[in-house]
Amino acid sequence: MTKHLGYMTVLALIISLPAIPAGNVVRAATPTIAKEKAQEKSDEKTEEKDEEKSEEQEELAKRAKIYIEQARETALKTSPGKITDEELEEEEGGSGLRYSFDIQQGDITREVGVDAVTGKLLEDSKEGKNPD
Repeated sequence: MTKHLGYMTVLALIISLPAIPAGNVVRAATPTIAKEKAQEKSDEKTEEKDEEKSEEQEELAKRAKIYIEQARETALKTSPGKITDEELEEEEGGSGLRYSFDIQQGDITREVGVDAVTGKLLEDSKEGKNPD
């Protein structure tokens, strides 16, 4: 059951609040506004980077001959576990275009690379302390 406050109760609560001089409100709000503007700029830069990365991924995907779902299947057959990261990237070896997967196996993370043109396994190694 929901309780509803009556108009008079709300008005009484508002009236009972202590008065804050207008100068204090402005000073208190200014750092918040500056933080919000800085966050907006940061968000805009992040969105621009995400758009650039997305466009780059679209171009790479056009060159791939196998779908990521097929590459996932190959990667998980090779190293069963949970995929924690995946990307399509240009890297030496094979056709030069690969799907890269990080696969969690308990406390170990393995990096598995599958050629995006041929579908062949390119890499299956334990990821080091400084992952890509």
